[in-house]
Amino acid sequence: MKVVAFNGSPRKEGNTAQSLKIVLDQLEKEGIETELVQLGGQKVFGCLGCGKCREHKNNRCVRQDDEMNVFIQKMLEADGIIIGSATYFSNVTTEVKALIDRCGSVNRANGGDMLRGKVGAAVVSARRAGANFTYAAINFFFGISEMTISSSNYWNITLSLLPGDVQKDTEGIQTFETLGRNMAKLIKQVRASQ
Repeated sequence: MKVVAFNGSPRKEGNTAQSLKIVLDQLEKEGIETELVQLGGQKVFGCLGCGKCREHKNNRCVRQDDEMNVFIQKMLEADGIIIGSATYFSNVTTEVKALIDRCGSVNRANGGDMLRGKVGAAVVSARRAGANFTYAAINFFFGISEMTISSSNYWNITLSLLPGDVQKDTEGIQTFETLGRNMAKLIKQVRASQ
């Protein structure tokens, strides 16, 4: 069993990355392999809407000028997917939006079964507000992809500004730890039913 987590923040050690690591630590304690992928700050492009993925039907985007197909492949190979994003003007970062749009298009072009049945979770950081829209954008992607969305005992967000502020957010830490345990349990249940 494996979970791949995407840090959509360009801050490699910022609050989004630290939040993801809290979740991943819990998954590892439950015996699940994890991988943290740095997405934010990478050279990735949005969807061109060219429709070539519908023609080729090979689980890949036709664009070859960035690493998006590597990211899509990691999603294909995982049992669970976590997308973490900082909140930029009440929404996901541009890199996360590119991942959602291009992976979503490739998924739908290939019959919609690339991600079906996988477990997904959103992890969001915000300075003060807008996190709910970011959280929703990620979960909308999981929903349309027929993934099972893992939850916690609160929305999976932290309110933190400077890198490391999440470590002062006791409720956020507890929320992310609970998310990790719940996601591990859900992945095991899904695996057992296959």
